[in-house]
Amino acid sequence: MLRATLKSHTPAVKSLRKTLVIYVVIGTLLPLLLVGVVTYSSIYSILSGKIGNGISASLRQEAVSLENAVDNLDFASKQFALDGQIVEEMSSFLQEKQIYRKSQIMNSINQKINLVNFTNPYIGLTAYIMPGSDDPVLFTNMSTRRNFDISSLPTFMRYNGADYYGPHNTMYAVGDNLVFSEQRIVRVTGQQQLYIYLETNYSLLRKIFNQEAYGMKVNHLLVNQQGNITNVLDGKLPAQIVKAAGGSSTLTHEELGGYHLFRYESPQGWKLVSVVKKSVFNSEIYSWFYKMILLALSTLAFAGFLAWLIWKRIYGPLRKVNLEIIRMAENVTAPVSFTNVEEFDFVLSNFQQMKDQVNELILAVARNEKQKSQFEIEKLLSQINPHFLHNTLNTVQWLARLNGQKEIDKLVTLLVKVLHYNLGKQSIIVTIAEEIEAIRNYMELQRIRYDYEFEFNVQVDEAVLRAAVPRFLLQPLVENSIYHGLSDNGKVDVIITAHGANEVLLCVKDNGAGTDPEMIEQLLSDNGAKERGLGIGFSYVTRMLRTYYGEQMTLLMDSKPGEGTTVSIIIPRKNKEDFDD
Repeated sequence: MLRATLKSHTPAVKSLRKTLVIYVVIGTLLPLLLVGVVTYSSIYSILSGKIGNGISASLRQEAVSLENAVDNLDFASKQFALDGQIVEEMSSFLQEKQIYRKSQIMNSINQKINLVNFTNPYIGLTAYIMPGSDDPVLFTNMSTRRNFDISSLPTFMRYNGADYYGPHNTMYAVGDNLVFSEQRIVRVTGQQQLYIYLETNYSLLRKIFNQEAYGMKVNHLLVNQQGNITNVLDGKLPAQIVKAAGGSSTLTHEELGGYHLFRYESPQGWKLVSVVKKSVFNSEIYSWFYKMILLALSTLAFAGFLAWLIWKRIYGPLRKVNLEIIRMAENVTAPVSFTNVEEFDFVLSNFQQMKDQVNELILAVARNEKQKSQFEIEKLLSQINPHFLHNTLNTVQWLARLNGQKEIDKLVTLLVKVLHYNLGKQSIIVTIAEEIEAIRNYMELQRIRYDYEFEFNVQVDEAVLRAAVPRFLLQPLVENSIYHGLSDNGKVDVIITAHGANEVLLCVKDNGAGTDPEMIEQLLSDNGAKERGLGIGFSYVTRMLRTYYGEQMTLLMDSKPGEGTTVSIIIPRKNKEDFDD
């Protein structure tokens, strides 16, 4: 009875191999499935947005090119129709009776036509025409068709006092390219009606409406200024799409009847519409979807193979390694027993090395604890020396006052303040006001030392006086200006101002001998200051700026031989509590 009860409570044995296969498949496919489901909508919107933005950008570029073509026609026509000299010559030509004089005027007009066409490469056929005449074409730079008739051309728009037509076949006698044309009246003397007729370059429209700019098949629809004529520039489209393109819709993008319509409405009054089939528009999205399916199937096959490989190649040796790890936890000094598998034996040998290193680290920790107490004693001794120096200087100051030595008293007072600031126990972070006060004391000492041979000026924006900086930041720069930058009648300026809304600009300027760009580059390098004889001061400033500001600071040195040197530091404006002192 007891035996039957124990048997009934024995848990069912599960196959580790099946469990491993299930876990590996789930662990491999589940993230892929989740990523695919979560990102599908995002990827769809991103890809469709990218494709739509690309089509809109190409459409806008084409429209701008067409607007420029119209503007070029407008500019050129104004040269022919409004320029006083050529209009006067045309009036003289129409009224002149002498053949010789008329021939001279004709040559002059032809030269001007050729000149304007040469300076406007986007202009094609150019002609002065007089409708109603037996031969309406008076002057032209190219031969025109015999049936030259502007009234048969499709109206495009009226713009800046001229009529525009197109797209239509060129009036050039031996050409059949699509062009845009313009007709502008020329105000000449007399009753004659004279016009200037211009066409775009014969290949301009082919260059503007280029399928390669889209990377996919796109149809173009051009709607005239009145909105009643819609031209299909390439291919054929359903009537409802053509009608929708010429409608009054102001949407820049819409889907209609299995097509995407992208619109651009020109300030000149016409519209340009790009039409793309949905299947073409979504081809990249479909490609991504098929690749995801292929990736999922490949991942499934790989997961099954990986699970089988793990079971066959890894589980047995891994179990043996686990036993060795347990043994090492129980007895650190016991040697490991290898598995005769190269990779796992390599892991076990690393465990053995780790065990030896742990023993060495335990001994090292013990030694470090002993040295720590010695370092604390040395730190206390290093603090005694500045304290002794301060006490001694205070004694000298007291004796100077007692004996009426005001200059010595002043000198020692300044020196005590400078030493107290540089060697004191206050925080490494100070305000700009405190730093400026220390600089003034230091420079007063230097001026006494050099018998007031140089000037020292400080200009500080009151708005930044409470901003915090690392202590002892400006004194090394000022010291370098004195030792390496000053000559006779020297001058050192310290200028501190706000730089933008959240930065501070600190400048140290001198009027010394200056230096060349190569030397500046060496000084700004890590070891350049020491190599150029600037000691540890400049290196300290550079290291301090990098420590507290990193990439947020800017250190610049501007110097020219004979004009002095300017060191500029731009740092973020912070308060003391913003620093981890």
